[in-house]
Amino acid sequence: MNMRPIYRPSPAGWKPEVSTMKLEHATWQEIEIYLKPDPVTGASRGVLLPTGSTEQHGPMGLIGTDTLCATAVAEAAAERAEVCIAPPLGYTPAPFNMHFPGTVSVSLPVFSALLTEVVTSLLSHEFGFVYIVNGHGANIEPIEALAADYPDGRVRYRSWWALDGVNALRQSLYGAWEGMHATPSEIAITQAVHRVIEPGDAAVPPEKLSAEYIRKHGGDRHGPPDEHRAQFPDGRVGSHSALANAKDGKKLLNMAVSALVADLKRLHAYSGQ
Repeated sequence: MNMRPIYRPSPAGWKPEVSTMKLEHATWQEIEIYLKPDPVTGASRGVLLPTGSTEQHGPMGLIGTDTLCATAVAEAAAERAEVCIAPPLGYTPAPFNMHFPGTVSVSLPVFSALLTEVVTSLLSHEFGFVYIVNGHGANIEPIEALAADYPDGRVRYRSWWALDGVNALRQSLYGAWEGMHATPSEIAITQAVHRVIEPGDAAVPPEKLSAEYIRKHGGDRHGPPDEHRAQFPDGRVGSHSALANAKDGKKLLNMAVSALVADLKRLHAYSGQ
């Protein structure tokens, strides 16, 4: 995706020459122009913040899957909605996967503190809102806690799979085989955006999860890392990753992006149409 970060004042002093800016690719002057309120409505434009993880995702999944999915959704929505996007936060809590090589986990207090300081920094520059696009279950609780500190709605969040229509599409594509981790939906998105890994032994379905297990372990509330690997030795948690394909990934990505853009439009806080 080509998102050139070149912003200059338009004759109206509001709309940029290009539609999307990656924060890390911008100069401070470009951000200063981006932050100018709409001269007609007075609205201030917001910023998207993807959050994910750096953890194993089974034999077919990339270690950065959660971050890659959240970022893919956020980048495409940012381009369509003309909203700035901040660099993703990819070092987050994943202690249950620490017996799988490559996983990087930080404690919940460390992630909560980092998230709070990043969001506080962004809001201090008068971004109209920070919209967190999440891709990792263990992030939900600290994100919700932070958003609750902003009853004015300046901090908003959605996990990409919870955007309107996405869960229904996941279920229609994979049913109970969606599972909980290394899901075919997230693998499909990374296949569409990055690369495809052949299933190998993962062509064999994993053991299906009981409704009781899903209820108890939602939000990535899993056990100690040694027990977790012993119970799920290849990293899949009830998810039949081999059902994934890039075509499904494009469908899921388009659904999530359309829903996120619609949500951003409802905020009336970007230059828009």
